[in-house]
Amino acid sequence: MRRASRFRIVIVMATCGSFGFADEVGQEISPWMPGTMEIHQISTGRGNSGLYIFPDGTTLLVDAGEMIRKTERHTPDRPDGTRRAGEWITRYIRHALRHAPAPVLDYALLTHFHEDHIGEGTQDSPLASNDAYRLSGITEVGDKLPIGTLLDRGWPEYSFPTPQTAGFITNYRAFVTWKVANAGLKTEAFRPGRNDQVTLRRNAKAYPEFEFRNLGANGIIWTGTGTETRSCIPPLDTQPRGDWPDENLLSISFRIRYGAFTYFNGGDIRGVPYSGAPGWHDLETPIAKVAGPADAAILNHHGYLDSMNATFVSALQARVWVISVWDSAHPTGSVFQRLLSSRLYPGPRDVFATDLHEGARLVVGGIEKRLASAHGHIVIRVAPGGKEYRVLIVDDSSESHRITKISGPYASKGK
Repeated sequence: MRRASRFRIVIVMATCGSFGFADEVGQEISPWMPGTMEIHQISTGRGNSGLYIFPDGTTLLVDAGEMIRKTERHTPDRPDGTRRAGEWITRYIRHALRHAPAPVLDYALLTHFHEDHIGEGTQDSPLASNDAYRLSGITEVGDKLPIGTLLDRGWPEYSFPTPQTAGFITNYRAFVTWKVANAGLKTEAFRPGRNDQVTLRRNAKAYPEFEFRNLGANGIIWTGTGTETRSCIPPLDTQPRGDWPDENLLSISFRIRYGAFTYFNGGDIRGVPYSGAPGWHDLETPIAKVAGPADAAILNHHGYLDSMNATFVSALQARVWVISVWDSAHPTGSVFQRLLSSRLYPGPRDVFATDLHEGARLVVGGIEKRLASAHGHIVIRVAPGGKEYRVLIVDDSSESHRITKISGPYASKGK
């Protein structure tokens, strides 16, 4: 009896490899395990949202978008339209954190103030039970799940480059104000250059090879030395009002390192200035100098035509690219060609999209055949120590959490 038991253990370890998981296509994704890092790009069809689980179990939510008004250019609701995006995101998080006694978001980070990243929050959105704010995107997730620290680019004035007065931002600020006063929420402005603002909360000493580096926000970018930064946006009083930075240019960007593995997220920063715009509207190039190379990265601005310039793509040289899709122009053909170009960097690369729009299939010839996956939640699961990682695609048409594809393992680039 004992011999048979030992034999079964050996078989499981051989199947799981260094990951310690026995994930299979067609089965429910297995729970997170200590030492593993996970990056979940959640597919809702209404905006951007990502859940990060660090190796000690510390959790970070990056964006929780919700566009209420949709057109034929937008992808279908996932799993369906019976619930708001904030509800679907919350339910997904609860499942992903089912290993914990109670799901908690240690951090929430909002890359910038657009509806598809924080929630639209119109007058038709339901009021919270406290009547202080409306439920949409981050305000709904934060209403249902505890958040320890909230990071954004504007706290506390929300006045750069001009006062933020849009209705959905006013709603978000009402949420923050109420939570700070009544629920113990800690709110901070994201500080470029620092590597001590997002840290491991559970067992940092066990994972000294983990680092979360703040790269940029509000056009201020880390130089790569210490915590030094520089502003890539000239004084506004020297620029025509029409050239002032828009919200996308002010996006937060960051880099995560776990041992040999590196991941990049740049929000909606721009790298291809619009015709007639000043050269400093290209923020991808200065970011690329301190961001890359990376094993995996999410496309800036969803792969829209103003993003992912050649310098940036060649600097990151990602083995895995992730596209958060909600529009027919995610990605555009020029961006997709740069991602696949062996002239920009050698070697294979896989591109995964949350939910490719039919319009992209028509405009970008052969895109679906060249994607590693065109539909589903995208989960990057990094093995303990960061030496290798896999990409798991999880069904987004239901709450089965069923794996539909497994790619990898990929060897991390770092030493």
